[in-house]
Amino acid sequence: MKAKLLILISFVVILASCDNFNKLLKSTDYELKLTKAKEYYEKGYYIKSSQLFEELIPVVKGTSNAEDVYYYYALSEFHLNDYLLSQYHFKNFTRQFPTSPRVEECYFLNAYCYFLTSANYKLDQTSTKNAIKEFQSFIDAYPDTKRLDSCNKMVDLLSAKLERKDYEIAKQYNKIEDWKATIVAAKQFFKDYPASLYSEELMFTIINSYYLLAVNSVESKREERLNGAIEYYVKFADLYPKSSYLSRAESIYSSCKKLKQNY
Repeated sequence: MKAKLLILISFVVILASCDNFNKLLKSTDYELKLTKAKEYYEKGYYIKSSQLFEELIPVVKGTSNAEDVYYYYALSEFHLNDYLLSQYHFKNFTRQFPTSPRVEECYFLNAYCYFLTSANYKLDQTSTKNAIKEFQSFIDAYPDTKRLDSCNKMVDLLSAKLERKDYEIAKQYNKIEDWKATIVAAKQFFKDYPASLYSEELMFTIINSYYLLAVNSVESKREERLNGAIEYYVKFADLYPKSSYLSRAESIYSSCKKLKQNY
């Protein structure tokens, strides 16, 4: 009986609260709305604070309250995990209130929202690239920021995701036996990620791809492709003398030399 009574009381309180909030939304007492919006925000009722702050934005435009209202509206959306919307408003805040002491924070949060929407490396990486761009722009604008270490760590995570994606693309070309595309993708990978842990594997993949391309190509292009395999073998042996791929690379090199001798 007690449990049922408590549930009933809670239900009545919730209904009353909703009714009061609806009345507040319809009210033209904007000072009261602003006060309550801040109260809701401080208590973590971000849905309610967001609704009120959004309604107040056009009302307070050009007044001393405009900055506060827009700032807390963007933060409310951020706490509601609407990172696409809050990202837009954080960036817009820096444009609308360029002299505000909150500009640095909003500039950072704009980039951080992109970071939070960055997808798994297997998916589209537009947000990842935007996040790196925005973090770099933020660091350029605030080189002495206390957020520098955090920015650098997040940029490293984002860059690693792009690196993994490009590595997997090269591997996929290799898997489907598109040797030309494998070579192009792997060479571009070396340019973009010169210190990558994947470089050793991909350089061997280039050697193997050149060889397989040569033995399956028309005679007029065979020598050029054999030379490609030989050239990359020499680089590979020099860079990775203890590689687990070295014996296979040497075998391909020997095969290439023999094929060239037959011309």
